[in-house]
Formats: sequence, C-alpha cells, structure tokens
Amino acid sequence: MRARPNPLIEAMPTAPLTDARDCPSPALVELDADHPGFHDPIYRRRRDAIAQAALTYCDGDPVPVIDYTAAEQDVWREVWRSLEPLHRKYACREYVEASVAIDLSRDQIPQLVDINRRITPTYGFRMHPVAGLVTAKAFLTQLASGVFLSTQYMRHHSVPLYTPEPDVVHELIGHAATFVHPGFAALNRAFGEATLRASDETVEKIGRLYWYTLEFGLVMEAGDVKVCGAGLLSSFGELGRFEREEKLLSWDVERIAGTAYDPTHYQENLFVAPGFSIMVDEVMAWLDANV
Repeated sequence: MRARPNPLIEAMPTAPLTDARDCPSPALVELDADHPGFHDPIYRRRRDAIAQAALTYCDGDPVPVIDYTAAEQDVWREVWRSLEPLHRKYACREYVEASVAIDLSRDQIPQLVDINRRITPTYGFRMHPVAGLVTAKAFLTQLASGVFLSTQYMRHHSVPLYTPEPDVVHELIGHAATFVHPGFAALNRAFGEATLRASDETVEKIGRLYWYTLEFGLVMEAGDVKVCGAGLLSSFGELGRFEREEKLLSWDVERIAGTAYDPTHYQENLFVAPGFSIMVDEVMAWLDANV
C-alpha cells in the first residue's frame, strides 16, 4: 500500500517569476488519483481557476485577489482551531513573536496583497502567487530578491487537517509570519543568495538544509524542544506526533547537508539545533564557506 503523503509537501511551491514580456499560459491542474479532491469536479474547476490567476500573473502586476468560498473559509477556521493549541505548546519564541506581529486573521483567509503590506516594510520580503510546485532551485533563487513563491488554493474540505501539497494554509500559517523576524528573514535571503552562486550538486545540499531548518527545523529553548519549521507549524498531523514518533538527531550542519529527505512521507529524522540563533548563524556560515 502506498505510504500516506506528508500533509505538507513543500517540494517547493510552480513556475518561476516572469516579467510582462514572458507571461506563462494558463494550464490545468493535475491531481493524483488519491488526492482528496480528485473525484470532485467543483474542486477541480476551482483549482484550475486559482491556478489560472497565478499562471497569468506577471511581476509588477497587482497580486490576484481570491474570492474564497464559505467552505474554504470554514477550512481555514478549522485548521486554526486545531493548530493554535499545538502552537502554544511547541512553537519557538521567534515564531510566536513574529506571529503576534503579523496577526493573521483566524476567521478569514488573508489575501497575499494584504500580507505583503505587512511584511514588505520590515525586511523587504513579498509573497508572489504560483499555481503549484516548482523545483527547489527555482524556489530558492527567488528568496535572494526577497520573493517567496506562494500558492493561493485551499485544501479539499473533506479533510481540513490534511493536504498532500502546499496550500494557502501552509504558506500563510507556516511561512508568512517569518518574514517579519530578522533571523528568519536573514536566513531565507542567505539561502537564496547561496543558491544563485551554487553548482547543481551544492544546490541539492542547500535544499536539504532549507528542508531541515526552515521547513522542519527544531530548536532547544529553556530545555524544551521547540519548532521553527513551517512544515511542522502548519501540519496538525505532524506537529502532534513528531516528539514521540520521529527520531530527533543532534545538530550537525554538515550531516544535515548530506541527509536526503522524502517529501511524500512524514519525516523519519529531524535535527535539533541548540538554539534558534545558533541554527541561523551556523547555517549561514556553512553557506558562506561552501558556496
């Protein structure tokens, strides 16, 4: 039997940014046969419509505003009701501070254009729409210029606490707040700048470091294991199980860079940094020394 997909697959949110001279053509969204929305024609049409808005977007245009449905808003509220208690228990101090600063609505799905008004004045980041997954290199290089490629669609309403791919829940709850925190912002930009300079082989290592820090990173805080990774912070299933069901390994940046991951499963191994600032400093030092 095929393994249950990770409720977050951030193999990294479709189509690098384009300019007005090279806008991509709209394309239909393909869903796997085991996707919760595969047999739902209304959901598939909805996904196509949101994908079209992203695929026809060009840098410099107004970011598309999505008129989210009542069902989509209900999913957003249900996710928050489930995640908020886990955040109080597990979220690291830096994420909590950033989350308070950005103050995401628990009742209505925020629009990217509104998020950008909050995050851009701090450290220059902005979220740009994409229709789905892109390669690690396409995703990471955009971070160098302060661009985070973000999906805008919502997971299927039948399983509000699960998604086989990154959706607006993951992008906003997991990532958006981090762009108003200096450590998170600096590390995101460092990943992007290093990827621009790196060989393909080194890009693979950079992608692993990103995965095990900004997606699935853990840090020690006052003697407790806390979460700083967006993949965990936006995943009810994995955030609720990681301490008892995943192997927590000692911090070793070189080892992390050489450790492969499988985005279609819950994580088997996670790395615990001695502290958030240590994680940021040592990863940035590795990027400077190896690229």
